[in-house]
Amino acid sequence: MPRLPRPITVDGPPPDPPALRRRRRRETGTAWAFISPAVLIVLGLSIVPVVWSLLLSFRASDLVTPSRWVGLDNYRALAQDPDFSQAVRNTLLYTVLYVPLSLVLGLALALVLNRRIRLVGLYRTLIFVPFVLSATAQGVLFSFILDPEFGAANSVLHRLGVSSQGFLSDPSQALLVLVAITLWSGTGFCVVVYLAALQDVPQSLIEAARLDGAGRRHLLRHVTLPTLTPVTVFLVLWQAIQSLQVFDLVYVTTKGGPLGSTTVIVYFIWEQAFKNATAGYGASAAYVLAVALGLVAGAVRIVRRRGRHRLEGARS
Repeated sequence: MPRLPRPITVDGPPPDPPALRRRRRRETGTAWAFISPAVLIVLGLSIVPVVWSLLLSFRASDLVTPSRWVGLDNYRALAQDPDFSQAVRNTLLYTVLYVPLSLVLGLALALVLNRRIRLVGLYRTLIFVPFVLSATAQGVLFSFILDPEFGAANSVLHRLGVSSQGFLSDPSQALLVLVAITLWSGTGFCVVVYLAALQDVPQSLIEAARLDGAGRRHLLRHVTLPTLTPVTVFLVLWQAIQSLQVFDLVYVTTKGGPLGSTTVIVYFIWEQAFKNATAGYGASAAYVLAVALGLVAGAVRIVRRRGRHRLEGARS
């Protein structure tokens, strides 16, 4: 029997010659030269402002005169500020109303538009168009429509025999009107996302459920909605973040009024930093909002992870 050749073993890679090392250094330098503008932009527009505003939240500053260190005084003042408490309540109420309604309306419209009906493409476009419009344009448009004296809305109500409404000038209605305006524009995003998800629902599951005698309600509850769970979690997180950061619509329409009924957290931050010249106080409010957004994202992630583990356990 012939002897097998002995395997050739190598203790380690041979050392790079000086020329190869110099070439690698040149390639590394060239790569950094290409990516350095993007790195500088990221550092200049994101990381540096975040760190600077964090330091600013511990100082008393008007962005003009030299600032002074106050430690946690800004945060202590926030805890006792009734205006900030009102802004938090308004923001939470806005979020609690807007997020569930936008998801329910978006899902309902997506289920309707997922069918084969005439001119369905036109209907989908008309529903999505308001989402493309800027909040500034929406605010200007609805400021004219909802004007208590000359607006078209009160003119229509007058012809229907209904008394004129204050809308954006009524403290009891202003925040609800803002929610309705945002629903008009923001529901289109939910519709598009849900439509894409509905078209990915496996037809084999639907056909199997129909063969078992499931009706439309059972199909929606036991097949469609569980399949849409990941999309729903994403939309909850997205819509919650958007609603907690609402500003431009409030600025254009009500400017936080009447009587502070529409003052939300971001508008409160802008008002303190640039209107009242208390930038440190506004920065501390901004970091309270940042912590709230982080908690929302973390809670949604935990819920999503538990749902995934529960689904994997059911499959196994």
